[in-house]
Amino acid sequence: MWHKLLVRLLYGVLVLVGVVVVVFVIFQAFGDPARMVLGQSGDAKTIQNIRRELNLDKPKWKQFVLYVNDISPVSVYAKETIREKKLKGFFIGGNTKVGIKVPYFGRSYQTNKAVINILMEALPGTIMLAVAAMLIAIAIGIPLGIFAAIKQNTWMDTTAVFSSVIGISAPSFYMAIVIAYVFGLVLHSYTGLPLTGSWFDINETTGRKYLTLQNVILPAVTLGIRPLAIIVQLTRSSMLDVMGQDYIRTAYAKGLSNRYVIWRHALPNALNPVITAVTGWFAELLAGAFFVEFIFGYKGVGLVTVEALENLDYPVVMAAVLMAATIFVIINIVSDVLNSIIDPRVKME
Repeated sequence: MWHKLLVRLLYGVLVLVGVVVVVFVIFQAFGDPARMVLGQSGDAKTIQNIRRELNLDKPKWKQFVLYVNDISPVSVYAKETIREKKLKGFFIGGNTKVGIKVPYFGRSYQTNKAVINILMEALPGTIMLAVAAMLIAIAIGIPLGIFAAIKQNTWMDTTAVFSSVIGISAPSFYMAIVIAYVFGLVLHSYTGLPLTGSWFDINETTGRKYLTLQNVILPAVTLGIRPLAIIVQLTRSSMLDVMGQDYIRTAYAKGLSNRYVIWRHALPNALNPVITAVTGWFAELLAGAFFVEFIFGYKGVGLVTVEALENLDYPVVMAAVLMAATIFVIINIVSDVLNSIIDPRVKME
């Protein structure tokens, strides 16, 4: 198992290397960063200084090497560069230091804030939204899938399957608009739920942030619809397969109750595809629900990325893409490990 885990980690690193190359190449074609920083009014000398500061005066291959050195957790820097970039980590050496550090994604063109700080401020909101959406999907999807399997070929089973198909087919941005309009506007007097809002608000007296969980409900429900639909279908299909196994018939022959057989024997063995779906969808949700966050004005990585795209703030966009790729790789590896632990018959490929 450890050997295969190391192989998966190696594959994950190779995927991230490929993402880094693609991101760097794509964003090289989006205009002059120095002009984006200063706008159209910048004079030639100032632009030249900015280009030197951003290493734009160097060959492309050297720009790429410096970029990889910045975003890599293990890097080599001159002593003064560490101080100028305010790098956080542990370094050893003389004038040229080697160290382990927090990846450096540069500074925002628009606000001049460190990109890592911008994303870290937005990440808790996305994590909270993804967890809430997935909890809703699991809490409703698994029992509904079990119920559909038990009542196979009845109107209840047909209704559950038909509803899940609609849930999978409906685009998130469309459902976000409908849900925001119906529950946040038309039925606001009954639901009390706001049309837009972030996971926190600011106290006007003290200036401190405080949680406003009611703002999470509508975007979480919207975001949870598609994973809920997939969980229903996977749970139903897996339960039907397990319920036809010999050991289930043996359990019934022993006189065990229907509820005991379903929840203690069938369900644990039917959960592997569901766990894979849950972890995969959680990775997608955590990576940034762009449309949902944008429509609900919910401050998360998705909203920050969309706003950065609108403002041509490419360091933020590049860092968000790399963060999303890293999250996908990590959670997919965790999914494989969980599957192998829950069911030893499943081996990491």
